Amino acid sequence: MARDSREILDDPPPPAADARLAYGTEPKQFGDLRLPAGDGPFPLVVFVHGGAWEAQYNLISAGHLCVELRSAGIATLNVEYRACGDVGGPWPGAGDDVARAVDFAGELLERYPLGPLVLAGHSAGGQLVLWAAKRARLPVVALAAVSDLRESAERVGRDGAVARFMGGMPDDVPDRYAEASPRELLPLGVRQILVHGDADSSVPYAQSASYVDAAAGEAELVSLAGAGHFDLIDPQARDFPVTVTAIRSLLERAPVGAH
Repeated sequence: MARDSREILDDPPPPAADARLAYGTEPKQFGDLRLPAGDGPFPLVVFVHGGAWEAQYNLISAGHLCVELRSAGIATLNVEYRACGDVGGPWPGAGDDVARAVDFAGELLERYPLGPLVLAGHSAGGQLVLWAAKRARLPVVALAAVSDLRESAERVGRDGAVARFMGGMPDDVPDRYAEASPRELLPLGVRQILVHGDADSSVPYAQSASYVDAAAGEAELVSLAGAGHFDLIDPQARDFPVTVTAIRSLLERAPVGAH
């Protein structure tokens, strides 16, 4: 029997990271660093987990992915951040945290045998890394990303995750959507790979397809037939190797020490 897309959320926690590092002074401003065996240098992925920007979800959901990347010779900084339910978590708090974490990752390139550096994120974390990529001028892999906040809010409604995160609907707070939605920030000016399953019941595949069309050549869409929302971060899923391949593809083209 095939594994259900959501089963990864019920898996036991992954093995502990090599180090838990604070990138700020707030309790949730930290990241888990995992380093491959050997002397390096190792490429580094800053990974931002999803979870509808809600505080009940955390970086554990991305831990198994990060363990697999370490086995593939790729270092990871798995980022925690404030979200709805945390003081200062709704927009722009979560974005501020991710931006701070990305800056901190740049400092890690000087402290550890690391580089090059790319960003990656899943679902709500995909929105955050696409937003951060423009600011940091870093390539990004977005997995089942919420790339169009306006479309998502209007489709789901005022009680949905996007409207809660943004503090209202697009007509209520248009400036927030303009500054936070990756679709409205195009062009980002960096290479992007969006990976999305066409059986995703959480974030519509059509959103990534529309985003890549609008990105005018700076973004690539990797379509996964029959893949669900969590298959992209589940090492036990059939299509998980595609995620690793997408990350490798950007790392191979990123200049060492770029940040």
